[in-house]
Amino acid sequence: MLDIYRRHIARGVEPAFAYDPEALQPEDIKRRRRNMRKRRLPHLVADRAGLVMGYAYAVPFRKRPAYRYTIKHSIYVHPDHLHAGIGRILLPALIDACAAAGYRQMIGYIDASNAPSIGLHTACGFRQVGYLPLVAYKFGQWTDMVMVQRSLGSGGTTAPDVWPAMPADDDRPLTSNEP
Repeated sequence: MLDIYRRHIARGVEPAFAYDPEALQPEDIKRRRRNMRKRRLPHLVADRAGLVMGYAYAVPFRKRPAYRYTIKHSIYVHPDHLHAGIGRILLPALIDACAAAGYRQMIGYIDASNAPSIGLHTACGFRQVGYLPLVAYKFGQWTDMVMVQRSLGSGGTTAPDVWPAMPADDDRPLTSNEP
């Protein structure tokens, strides 16, 4: 997984800028996976005969509590297995896992020139909800990003199943001298 990640991160960046003094290490991947599991966030791996062909995961969209039911996702496929259907296996499985965990919206950011990824996301029920011009610097030029979104489960049509309970102290009305 680390090799796949490093290749995707370095690809498209000018060689002069490919060096990362804080490059991801094997322990970083393990720590990320532990944190994801703790938060009910899926981290899926596609492998064949022990060879990691790709992986997909979801992370919180934003840290504020209002966004706790929305996640953003990433998919990385080994360069030798691009266009071999790995994404078509991983993305639906990731969607199902996120819905089962109670998330309601899934967001993705895709390089606007990556037609295969845009097609995959469209086939999996995503729709374009934003276009971010000139936000990424890759291949020695500025590139655009497409923001995609899809609902999970009942999406935004119903309230979430569980809302955190308010502490008893917060049930009292505020007085004029309280913030």
